Amino acid sequence: MTQDHGRLPAAFGRPGSSSFIEFVTEHAPHLLPGAVGGEGVVDGVPHGTTIVAATFDGGVVMAGDRRATAGSYIASRDIEKVFPADEHAVVGIAGSAGLALELVRLFQLELEHYEKIEGRPLSFDGKANRLATMLRSQLGLALRGLAVVPLLAGLDPEVGRGRIVSYDVTGGRYEERDHHAVGSGAAYARGSLKKRWRRGLDGDGAVRVVVEALVDAADDDSATGGPDTLRDIWPVVVLVTPAGAVRVADDVLAEVTGSVLTERREARA
Repeated sequence: MTQDHGRLPAAFGRPGSSSFIEFVTEHAPHLLPGAVGGEGVVDGVPHGTTIVAATFDGGVVMAGDRRATAGSYIASRDIEKVFPADEHAVVGIAGSAGLALELVRLFQLELEHYEKIEGRPLSFDGKANRLATMLRSQLGLALRGLAVVPLLAGLDPEVGRGRIVSYDVTGGRYEERDHHAVGSGAAYARGSLKKRWRRGLDGDGAVRVVVEALVDAADDDSATGGPDTLRDIWPVVVLVTPAGAVRVADDVLAEVTGSVLTERREARA
């Protein structure tokens, strides 16, 4: 893009798609994350791990642990992997941490750009499809071992309930029912969700269920970090209700985690 002195570049004034990503792809593709070149598998990159999501009456909740690993090395104990995408959607990321964070920022910008251009938020299916397109554009990086595996959840006003969508590294999107988990600890988290989730949960009950799922995943998966009571590091948990996406406060999570651990100690006594 070239810029006339004191004026926006001509590209900004041309009619076209309301997608920010399509605009950048057309005029400055080198600025997109997928434009990184090179060949061969890349090792030693910090990876984020387990993300869980569950629906409840009136909304949906997503939670992520705080650990990033590079092989057997703990690269970070307090990385954040769950972010509000817009007012009524939340996205969590597992996989190559740096690329995943960049993908989330670009996705947030895409949704904000659409709302400014169209004067209304993108539909939930539209958000899910846009995220799938972004993943598909990074397939070359995924084949080199730099894969990003997001999980999208949010309220869909057209169906009147919370929805969860998972992806594979090629951009394939899959509608999930009731609950789901991604990342290296997903198998253990899904087992926990199957046992703990039930219809009729309220928001508080759903928060406890996803925290328990992360505790179970951390118990069996070394790449998943459990609640760190020594350092006061708690999972990132975001509730999405008709009032919007709200991050659950650390003091609430400390209380929920304490209750879960106390219950399990008493069960072993």
